[in-house]
Amino acid sequence: MYVVQEIWEGVWGFMQLGGTVLWFLAGLIFVMWTLLAERMWYYKTSLNKEINGIVEVWEARSDRESRRARQIRAKVLSQASMRINQYLPLIKTLIALAPMFGLLGTVTGMIRVFEVMAITGGGDAKAMSNGVSMATIPTMSGMVAALSGVFGFTYIERLAKLQKQHLEDQLTIRD
Repeated sequence: MYVVQEIWEGVWGFMQLGGTVLWFLAGLIFVMWTLLAERMWYYKTSLNKEINGIVEVWEARSDRESRRARQIRAKVLSQASMRINQYLPLIKTLIALAPMFGLLGTVTGMIRVFEVMAITGGGDAKAMSNGVSMATIPTMSGMVAALSGVFGFTYIERLAKLQKQHLEDQLTIRD
């Protein structure tokens, strides 16, 4: 129990050093990784069942050569592609927003530094250090969040591409 309390105090201290923007960034990271985990779960579990069901329906068709059959195949592939790509644009947007939140933290931290300089005349380095930490910690956190998101998104995007290709390969045109 003591270890959990110690970890919590460390995280709380870090969040306090980063200021309010760091809390918004933490929320963004939570949503981003929740969506990434959901997509990974979907690709590894539910999607395989959906693909098998689509393939069974396709294989049960007697006509898989006509123009109409090709249009039905294209429609089915398009619908499956929409489900496979669901949330990917949102995840990409969250990844792009992470460094922007970090930059917002930099600006708010520098404003705090300038306020302290205006009040103290620039001679109180200890008072300015709080603003400097509020400027640098969100920037670093935003970059780390974006980098981790890029790695996760690249993996998810590759899985999506493989699943779409797998489905296309399964829906053969001819008997």
